[in-house]
Amino acid sequence: MAQESPKNSAAEIPVTSNGEVEDLHEHGFSRDLKCSLPAGLGLSETQITSHGFDSTKEGVIEAGPFQGDQRTQQKSGPVILADETKNPAMEKLELVRKWSLNTYKCTRQIISEKLGRGSRTVDLELEAQIDILRENKKKYENILKLAQTLSSQLFQMIHTQRQLGDAFADLSLKSLELHEEFGYNADTQKLLAKNGETLLGAINFFIASVNTLVSKTIEDTLMTVKQYESVRIEYDAYRTDLEELNLGPRDANTLPKIEQSQHLFQAHKEKYDKIRNDVSIKLKFLEENKVKVLHNQLVLFHNAITAYFAGNQKQLEQTLKQFHIKLKTPGVDAPSWLEEQ
Repeated sequence: MAQESPKNSAAEIPVTSNGEVEDLHEHGFSRDLKCSLPAGLGLSETQITSHGFDSTKEGVIEAGPFQGDQRTQQKSGPVILADETKNPAMEKLELVRKWSLNTYKCTRQIISEKLGRGSRTVDLELEAQIDILRENKKKYENILKLAQTLSSQLFQMIHTQRQLGDAFADLSLKSLELHEEFGYNADTQKLLAKNGETLLGAINFFIASVNTLVSKTIEDTLMTVKQYESVRIEYDAYRTDLEELNLGPRDANTLPKIEQSQHLFQAHKEKYDKIRNDVSIKLKFLEENKVKVLHNQLVLFHNAITAYFAGNQKQLEQTLKQFHIKLKTPGVDAPSWLEEQ
């Protein structure tokens, strides 16, 4: 018995020679077609051209423009998703990974330098200037320590002289037979105390200026030097990586690594060159500022000490005026800054 050839529903639709559907099934076919089309697309906007089932040409459905929901007009094909915002946790994980890798490279470079196995980049002129700066900083700190000791001792001496002068003045009033002798000593001690306050003002001004130079100006330059040394280690670490890769084989696997290493090395080289230039400029300006500050402060210290021990009160006061140092105005009842200490 002959088997019926399987046919789909489209093949069972009777079609006339001109491609029109027979009237008998027109209503049912239109209903099925409405169900198969996307929502919002009317049959009035659709033109169906059909050929015979055995024809080599396929049926064509031509749709006119439709202004409805755009989601119904998406064409088939690969789906492209818009880039979403990166996960903050993944970004932090990537930062930690890069930091860990950089720390490992720098630690390995430091250890290899200490063991004498690795090479390091050295700027002989710059390194010599940095060594001199560090040595001078220690010497200036020692001068500050000694000057502060002198200031403290001078303050105690002035305080004792003032008390001694008051005691002489009191005895001058109560001992008539030694009135003049006690009076001379009282005036002398008070004058020494006054001149001591003037000298103490000069010494404290010297201490403040040198302390600013050491703790701020020089320290700021040394902070830049520390950054320079850190960047230098990074630069040498990535330079060593690149040298090791260049000594190895060159194939499809190693070439991308060499290219990436070259890129990282160039970036760290530019960073190293920049901060090295910054250190050179800061050292130059620091040297100029240091000479100017120390010149003025050493002249002040010398002139004040000389005038004080020579008993030249006028020259001592003139020295303070030259450097715009203000002390307590005579005759003011308010306690002096020495007494407040």
